[in-house]
Amino acid sequence: MDGSRGGRGAGAFARAVRTLRTHPAAPPLGALAAGLAGAAYLWGTNPHQAGQWLPRCPFNLLTGLLCPACGGTRMTYDLMHGDVVAAFHDNALLLTLGVPAAAYFGGRWLVEGLRGRRYRPKLGRVGTAVVLGTAVVWAVVRNLVG
Repeated sequence: MDGSRGGRGAGAFARAVRTLRTHPAAPPLGALAAGLAGAAYLWGTNPHQAGQWLPRCPFNLLTGLLCPACGGTRMTYDLMHGDVVAAFHDNALLLTLGVPAAAYFGGRWLVEGLRGRRYRPKLGRVGTAVVLGTAVVWAVVRNLVG
């Protein structure tokens, strides 16, 4: 076997790995894989039952209050098991606004990445104010109403 051949082959492999790692589709595909792995774990781990190995919300742990995303894990579990009513009770705002927004932006990120383009959504000042304002109002309302 020719030593130069192995060198060229190894160089080509290294270039291929570098290209895959820096390709615009790599981050959304990695996020999708991580999400699917998390969903596979969550499928058999009921967050409604005590004693499950799931992370606790740091905001809730420190303050005892519900953050705008609290209930998201339970909501996801309920959605995966077809219980939309329970998912709505876990976190209504996240279900009605967050899930569709995440699906849109995540799908757009993946499609643009597969086309070889980077996707960086821009909310702008007004969009950022609307998202943050909605989150704050939701957190206040759900902590006052219970």
